[in-house]
Amino acid sequence: MTNERSIGVVFAPDSFKGSLTSVQVARALATGWAQGRPNDRISLAPLADGGEGTLVAIEAAGGWEWREADVADPLGRPVRARWLRSTDGGRAFVEMAEASGLSRVAPIERDAMRASTYGTGQLILDALEAGVRHVVLGIGGSATSDGGLGLIAALGGLPSPDMPDPTVIPDGVDLGGLDPRLAEVDMRIACDVTNPLLGERGAAATYGPQKGASPGQVEVLDQRLQRWADVLEAAGGRSVRDTPGAGAAGGLGFGLLAIGSRFRSLELVAGVELVMDETDLDGKLRAAAVVVTGEGRIDAQTAFGKTALGVARRARAAGVACIAVGGGVEPEGIVALAAEGVLVVPVAEVPQSVEAAMAAGMPPLERCGERLARLVSLGGSIA
Repeated sequence: MTNERSIGVVFAPDSFKGSLTSVQVARALATGWAQGRPNDRISLAPLADGGEGTLVAIEAAGGWEWREADVADPLGRPVRARWLRSTDGGRAFVEMAEASGLSRVAPIERDAMRASTYGTGQLILDALEAGVRHVVLGIGGSATSDGGLGLIAALGGLPSPDMPDPTVIPDGVDLGGLDPRLAEVDMRIACDVTNPLLGERGAAATYGPQKGASPGQVEVLDQRLQRWADVLEAAGGRSVRDTPGAGAAGGLGFGLLAIGSRFRSLELVAGVELVMDETDLDGKLRAAAVVVTGEGRIDAQTAFGKTALGVARRARAAGVACIAVGGGVEPEGIVALAAEGVLVVPVAEVPQSVEAAMAAGMPPLERCGERLARLVSLGGSIA
């Protein structure tokens, strides 16, 4: 094997949620691959979809520095939250989950009725104070269903600067009171869902239960979001409640779209696509023969724009062979990726429960990486 031609290999996985970050997954697969093919040129491009873990993936690409701010968690408790500023000082990457994420509240504390996006607004203000005017906001993994009410309050859109009670919809909103610096800000929102704000596919019905809402509370939340939409759309003069993505993050997508005219520019962007751009995946693919992607589960949902599919399409366009590994693999996921010319390989070595697989950590991924490298060597068609 020592005389094999060296090839470029990119490791571009998502996180294995609840177990390993995308950075850990990429490193583990690369470590294993290097044992099987030590002469290959390896580069890491860990990915995310805009939810929890996105900051870690972005920072790993280089050119960023960590910043911290004291903000409110979803229930108004003080927490220390991180965000990223580019080393040139002009750009920020903010992760909603850092302030208003479901991970900030224990399962027994989940309260979809009271959870607020106020802390996310505080993170944006901290970026503005640091002189940033180009902001990327990842809005996955939220604990909230307030339609962006808290965020808008934090940015100055309500008379009181304090965190508002999400159960009380104000009679009006003063968008003229929003921080004037927003007019200088280009905002890109990483959003991977297309749900409208209201109805059976809306924020409350689709995501309320996982945030602790009972069936009765889902109905109340939907009614409350409708009242909030009436107020905010009247103030902003824009009807955006039915826009795809308005239901993202408990309606935060709606809240931001409704005040979009107050920014220099604002757009919703597919989260995975945005992170692939930010980490320059295309540039790395130009120097590669193989890309290895993956995620915790490769299943029927993979066909609807998850990370592995996004990488597969970029790889196909670049003429690069693609392998996808999954902590769990189902036939529907295999079929979805096969249509893009992808070989799907499970990480699991023995039958085991999801809990056991998650507890196993990085060693199975390292062994999987080594098997993939030896498979490439045996095939010979790539190398």
